[in-house]
Amino acid sequence: MSPHTPIVYIISAPSGSGKSTLVNVLLAITPCLDFSVSYTTRPLRGSEQNGKQYYFVSREEFEQMIAADEFLEHAFLYGKDYYGTARRFLREAGEKGHDLLLDIDVQGAAQIKQKLPDAVSIFVLPPDRKTLEWRLRKRGEDSNDVIDRRLEEARREIENYDKYDFILINDKLEESSDSLQAIVESERVRRSGQALSAEEKRIVDLADRHRLANARHRVLPILASFRTPQASARP
Repeated sequence: MSPHTPIVYIISAPSGSGKSTLVNVLLAITPCLDFSVSYTTRPLRGSEQNGKQYYFVSREEFEQMIAADEFLEHAFLYGKDYYGTARRFLREAGEKGHDLLLDIDVQGAAQIKQKLPDAVSIFVLPPDRKTLEWRLRKRGEDSNDVIDRRLEEARREIENYDKYDFILINDKLEESSDSLQAIVESERVRRSGQALSAEEKRIVDLADRHRLANARHRVLPILASFRTPQASARP
């Protein structure tokens, strides 16, 4: 039997877009899909656990891993911390006959697509800037200055939407979860080379609605909402 070549799914989104919730739902309902936990040099926060949200390592250890070519991608973000995806997760997924989901930023996604052109990239968007700001404030985790910075980072990240294969506008959680699962399953059935059942055709049709070419017109108003000055939701 030939070794399994994992399908690599990349998911990126501005902070506050609801990506983590979508990922958690997807992993709970999708068989044979592994999740790659990133490495970082930033300190733990609150109730975080090593190996769950991230693998927390020292800067020296991270740089040793870079030198040993142990990362599929890595980046130095916010001017202070490293983040990276270890190659071992891709190898381990292949050994188990599983596919692999990567939750990474725009910079990391570009590196992965360069190394793995067949990777499937998905960009999650908020419905508009006002909704994203409301979500960030509702979390109650950040100061006003941090929220303002996140909104500006979101604007810059969204400018890269056309580098992704699929666009998912996270307006209604249940619908977005169904669409994300359809994207994952559609790639599996496409690459199987087998004739599609009626249900598989339905899944492929749902996924295709979110392909870049079919979703571009829905992204333009979102981009415009970030470019147009708006009244802040700041209390």
